[in-house]
Amino acid sequence: MEPERVLDGLNEQQRVAVTTSTTPLCILAGAGSGKTRVLTRRIAHRALTGEHDPRHVLALTFTRKAAGELSSRLRRLGLRDSVAAGTFHAVAYAQLRARWADRDIRPPDLLDRKVGFVARLLPRSVGSAGKAAVLDVVTEIEWAKARALSPDDYFAEAQRLHRRAPLPQKDMAAVFERYEDEKRAKRLVDFDDLLRLCRRDVLEDKAFAQAQRWRFQHVFVDEFQDVNPLQRSLLEAWVGGRDDLCVVGDPNQAIYAWNGADPTALTGFLDRYPAGEVIRLTENYRSSPEILAVANAVLAGGALDGIGSAADAADAALNANRPSGPLPTIRALVDDTTEARAIARAVRDQHRPGGRWAAQAVLCRTNAQAALIQRALHQAAIPFRVRGGGNLLDQPEVQTALRDFQRHQGEFAVAITDLETTAARFASPADAADEPADAAGGAAPTDDQHADDRSGNLTALARMARDFAAVDARPTGAGFVAWLTATTRADQPDGRGDAVEIATFHAAKGLEWPIVHLAGVEQGLVPIGRAKTPEALAEERRLFYVAVTRAEQQLHCTWAEERTFGERTATRARSPYLDEVEAACQALSDGQAPSNWPIYLAGRRATLPGLTASPTVMAADSGRGRRRTPLASELDDAGLITLDALKAWRTRLARAAAVDDAAIFQDRVLVDVAARRPATRDELLAVSGMGQVKVRRFGDAILGIVAAHEAS
Repeated sequence: MEPERVLDGLNEQQRVAVTTSTTPLCILAGAGSGKTRVLTRRIAHRALTGEHDPRHVLALTFTRKAAGELSSRLRRLGLRDSVAAGTFHAVAYAQLRARWADRDIRPPDLLDRKVGFVARLLPRSVGSAGKAAVLDVVTEIEWAKARALSPDDYFAEAQRLHRRAPLPQKDMAAVFERYEDEKRAKRLVDFDDLLRLCRRDVLEDKAFAQAQRWRFQHVFVDEFQDVNPLQRSLLEAWVGGRDDLCVVGDPNQAIYAWNGADPTALTGFLDRYPAGEVIRLTENYRSSPEILAVANAVLAGGALDGIGSAADAADAALNANRPSGPLPTIRALVDDTTEARAIARAVRDQHRPGGRWAAQAVLCRTNAQAALIQRALHQAAIPFRVRGGGNLLDQPEVQTALRDFQRHQGEFAVAITDLETTAARFASPADAADEPADAAGGAAPTDDQHADDRSGNLTALARMARDFAAVDARPTGAGFVAWLTATTRADQPDGRGDAVEIATFHAAKGLEWPIVHLAGVEQGLVPIGRAKTPEALAEERRLFYVAVTRAEQQLHCTWAEERTFGERTATRARSPYLDEVEAACQALSDGQAPSNWPIYLAGRRATLPGLTASPTVMAADSGRGRRRTPLASELDDAGLITLDALKAWRTRLARAAAVDDAAIFQDRVLVDVAARRPATRDELLAVSGMGQVKVRRFGDAILGIVAAHEAS
């Protein structure tokens, strides 16, 4: 193939990224900008122009599927089986096996199932607590090894970070040390050991290092924002100070900090490689202009909150290359069950005769949220598929709980209470039991994402158990398991079947659908309640950005004014990220197309205490549009007095419930009440952000305050 043929169909940014002779090279590829296309074309172009020999190319990916796709594309470009493509672990293992064979060393066995191995090393009280408790310990060991920490290093680092481990830090360090000792004694290595050992051998064995560096003289890395410290140190050992390195990724899609990944691997590329070059790809070929406006506004909102710079947000803004589509929508529902049913109705409404269910996806922040969505789709006779390990019944803590249900000899209600106690234990470790609940209704924050997810899964299971008990006069554990299986698995087709996808935001990364429904876009979920530091909040915003940019043609956001956690029902506040969604939709509906979203949003924030409501924002559980929320500065004297009284009442409620004021009502809602001065419940329902549940709970008190100040 002629080199110029490789450049066919590329835009100017892509052509520069493919043809530049500068190395090291960093390609910042925004969502939908043709990242894999550019990576494979660059490898092919350099081979066809003689800049490198494809037999000396190493292309590193993060999944076998990605490696297979990369190899397939290279073959279509004329490079047959000459380029080596694989994951970090696969390449390291191949190199180690070759070295062991050359030295007649018996290879150690690979420990690919850690749970049983680790369970035998734990104190009896932990090992008998179930598979989920053991998984937490395994996850903690993997957390340490991804950061290249030894057991001694782990203890010091855990203390420095005030990390909440599944065991006390000293005990956790001791288990980690026993794990390493036991592996050595049995000649076992785990997957992280493959990276560590390969790095050690490259650094300590000059002959081995020279052989690997001669074999792989030109190194390419995909999804570089996902590289953890152990992988990065191995990469640097492989490169060995040479400059023929090309990395591709998007710092705005860095969502794996729990594994040690850090977006500064990309944003700080020139600090590490000052002779290199950075090229941005900002032409998006996936999403409509309306969806990209929302995505750009979401990133810009982070810059205004002091997370990242406005200049970076402006530089990363994506340009649309698809036809215009409908504005994204936001809908508030009275509770989480109503929200799930509303999503099911919306999915059915969007399904056209002859169309595919697989054109739609429902994305949630956590696995636990998916249970209600599954039930609603099942009841609406809509086929669905849970991506990855998202199915509630597939989670180890749920499987353990269901076995306990079946063995339980007492009353079914007692089994439910036991389950809720277990869920609370996951959410609130012993050293954090006295911490207050999250203001949005979630559990006290922890550092362990997996413990938080498991608590949510068990809470969702307990809720379903109570639902079952309400419809079965004589509930039993066996009956509950049969009922649960029927309601969550019955309509799941095989992997190739036509079905709506249900996935978490994390599991959706790298995928796309014409129509995307984002569920539970609430404070406490989006961002997650445990995210307290600037770094954690920055990642939560990036995660929402990833979810938004999965949509090609339509984006629909929903949230619930109330959400149930076990027996407790909590009032919810919508996610602050929806302010940027509204702002983008309002700008588009006004015929504006801001070229610099940080400046546009800064101007709106300077003039508005809360962003004005978009025409696409729906009233709670209704299709009525909303007028613009008034400003506090626009109220007359009587309105200001009423507003002060409403705020004082809200503060009393919030203190009694130990939550933030905004968890009761946001300021903009009270401003709208003070402006409208409603006299009836129907008039109160017309207030922006006021739903049926809040009117039932607070309506009489609000109307009394308004009436008292009208009379005065």
